[in-house]
Amino acid sequence: MNKNTIVLGRIFGIPLNVDSSWFLIFALLSWMLAINYYPGEFQDWPQWQYWLMGMVTSFFLFVSVILHELGHSLVARRFRLPVRRITLFVFGGIAQIAGEPPSARAEFWIALAGPIVSFFLAAAFYFVTPLAEGMEALFAFFKYLAFINLVLAGFNLIPGFPLDGGRIFRSLLWGITGDLRKATIVAANVGRFFAFAFIFLGALQIIAGRIMDGLWTIFIGLFLESAASSQIHQQEVRTLLIRHKVQEAMNPNFAIVPADSSLQEIVDRHVLGMGRRAVIVVDDGDIAGMLTLHHLKSVSPEKWPIVQVAQVMLPFSRMRWVTPDTDMWSTLQAMDKDGVNQLPVLHEGKLVGIITRGDLISFLNYLHSLST
Repeated sequence: MNKNTIVLGRIFGIPLNVDSSWFLIFALLSWMLAINYYPGEFQDWPQWQYWLMGMVTSFFLFVSVILHELGHSLVARRFRLPVRRITLFVFGGIAQIAGEPPSARAEFWIALAGPIVSFFLAAAFYFVTPLAEGMEALFAFFKYLAFINLVLAGFNLIPGFPLDGGRIFRSLLWGITGDLRKATIVAANVGRFFAFAFIFLGALQIIAGRIMDGLWTIFIGLFLESAASSQIHQQEVRTLLIRHKVQEAMNPNFAIVPADSSLQEIVDRHVLGMGRRAVIVVDDGDIAGMLTLHHLKSVSPEKWPIVQVAQVMLPFSRMRWVTPDTDMWSTLQAMDKDGVNQLPVLHEGKLVGIITRGDLISFLNYLHSLST
């Protein structure tokens, strides 16, 4: 977990985190509502009420963002894609879904789910707003949340990757062409077009004297440009790795330890002694499982001398592995989907090596050095 991220809990079993950057936008939005929106709507409130309503409204806006991202997450789960976490950050929120969607249809519905939730929330707040007439604070609260959820849905439907609209656009291109790589590059370049449009619009706002609005618009444009460019870079990486096999980068030197070894032995001999991050566990000559640093960290250090490897290892029945002729991109995707940094390499049921994320990155850097 990033040291700048705070764990809030879980929702439908999905970890909910907040990045430290979120507090900046929460404070800024609360200030804007307390200084501009609520005083413009109601001029006879005491100052503390403007600030209270600003903070409460900001909080519920981010509840709306969480529900938007939860829409993506629950639909992704229906297509058997793991959801690692939902994180609130300076631009709102993001659902971190492991791996690429299995089909254009899956991509379409996962991307559309978020805006559908936001449109539903906008409609719900819109229809309850008249019921709050006579209650100034509640009326203004519902009115703003109806408006901002509509804006959230509309903004996300801009057809530029990686916004939801860009993902919907990519899914349509993917369905028509059958080529995910080409669809991603086209959608990402459309995303870059919209990013530069935001930057240009921000510059015009600054010239017109709306400096804060202009800076924020430029900030959004820069973020979108960076995200779209990273998607293009990822497709370039995919093109390189998909042409090469695991056997070209795997490490044939791996550690095998007995199932009854203590965790302390593993730490002393292999982690500290050899710098290894994973060992293969055997029992009566057969592969019994794999032990990684993640499993070690799940046990407090004072118990390492008395806890055996077999008690905390990942058992063979739950292990994912690859073969020497698996392409490197599929291997990287498998690591990402399972949230692991290494996979055993088996050939005809026999362990022949281990491939790590570091091995893949080193091989990728080697390919880049050959091409420059």
